[in-house]
Amino acid sequence: MKNVDDIKSKHTKLRLILGDQLNADHSWFKELNADNLYVLMEIRSETDYVKHHIQKVVGIFTAMRQFAEQLQNAGHKVVYLKISDSINKQDFGENLRFLINRFKIKEIEIQEPDEYRLQVYFLNLKSTLNKNIHFFDSEHFITKKTELKEFFAGKKQTLMESFYRHLRNKHQVLMDGENPAGGKWNYDAYNRKKLPKKHTPPPPLLFEHNVEQVYKEVLEQNVKTLGEIDPRRFSWPINKQESIQLFDYFLEYLLPHFGDYQDALSEEFWSIYHSRISFSLNLKMLSPKWILKRIESHWRNNQDTIDISQAEGFIRQILGWREFMRGIYWREMPQYESLNHLSAQRKLPRYFWTGKTKMQCLKRAINQSLKHGYAHHIQRLMVTGNFCALAGINPDEVDDWYLGIYMDAFQWVEITNTRGMSQYADGGIVGTKPYVSSASYMHKMGDHCVNCQYDRKIKIGDKACPFNSLYWHFINRNQDKLQNNPRMGMMYKVWNKMENQEDILNQAELHLKNIESL
Repeated sequence: MKNVDDIKSKHTKLRLILGDQLNADHSWFKELNADNLYVLMEIRSETDYVKHHIQKVVGIFTAMRQFAEQLQNAGHKVVYLKISDSINKQDFGENLRFLINRFKIKEIEIQEPDEYRLQVYFLNLKSTLNKNIHFFDSEHFITKKTELKEFFAGKKQTLMESFYRHLRNKHQVLMDGENPAGGKWNYDAYNRKKLPKKHTPPPPLLFEHNVEQVYKEVLEQNVKTLGEIDPRRFSWPINKQESIQLFDYFLEYLLPHFGDYQDALSEEFWSIYHSRISFSLNLKMLSPKWILKRIESHWRNNQDTIDISQAEGFIRQILGWREFMRGIYWREMPQYESLNHLSAQRKLPRYFWTGKTKMQCLKRAINQSLKHGYAHHIQRLMVTGNFCALAGINPDEVDDWYLGIYMDAFQWVEITNTRGMSQYADGGIVGTKPYVSSASYMHKMGDHCVNCQYDRKIKIGDKACPFNSLYWHFINRNQDKLQNNPRMGMMYKVWNKMENQEDILNQAELHLKNIESL
């Protein structure tokens, strides 16, 4: 790749590309124009706002470098600032000022950032840089930022299902005319099976990239990270071509049972039937519109081997949850990131950074996250997230952990899932109830309990699973805020009839007092 000194000519226009804007199909790149200078930057302000997984930092930088090379090979003029470059000011604004002076730039174009903090940053920069700055659509999402807000205006509830059906009909996704394909809108009831005994899913498709140079530069710059990496065998896709390859593998080998086992928990298999395309998708190496067309076409052409419940379950994640969560984010920010409806204040236990806990389900989910930078949605929601909600962990700490540890985590998609869906810190904006459970759910969906030091059947005593008493402690301490929730009423009826409430609450308090040793 060329650096600043390799480019001699002046340029009228600078086009900034952020690390999660690697969309090769963007209209910016359809024509070659010698006046346009494309700029990508690896900077400390992006690595340091939260402690990220080492694979996430290395993966994003590697994908950015690949993207810059592809642009350059296509004939575009590109400046790339590496994290280790001596001229790198490690800040968007300072680097832009330098480049403006160096290349006599007259105007700047930026694709709209997806994170609120960057939107505020660039709007402020626009007022202080004394240059024409124009914002463009990233041409990635199916909905506009304000579409959810406009759709639910005047409505009492903001239900994902309503928005999902609206989008299915509007964009004619999995539809037969005005009716949903198969006669039903939602096949979630078919998507809740645990893996059968001795059932072996196909192995995940893993790439083997040597990213030692990028890894070395990140270490030399003393970027603080978490998690593990084998820099000689980096397993994630780093460009559009590999991302397509990963998705094709999903269609061929994993989709036939994706819906069946998308909620399953497993001791042995870390990816099960999941596509693992979220890293590619959130960096915009893949288009959600393209994905939806491919998956519907694949299902329609293979209905003898793929049930509609498999395809609909996946489409619901992309067209339903992903677009819904983004819409909530832009409707509710910035106040959303400070919501703490249940007044949770406890610190996140140290084993979230080490994986050293006796709770097998938690141990498995955390260690997998540290090793791969990945966990599927039920591990995030009903294992780690469930425990944090039951234990009353401060949502600020929960947000930072989730935002840092996962390859696919950017605030627009992370915070509404954690502070909203997982922790109920938003008081019901996203979820109609808190998504919490005792050990029974873990046993129902997987095999973690078989290898655990705790007993899933016991609420009280040294061998009692902490999830059991903590569940009822959560129910009890939040009664004033939750008892009138129609989806929680049954649990309060059960709780109010229990004769050993005091013993259960004392057991929970003991767990919370000794939370670091659970």
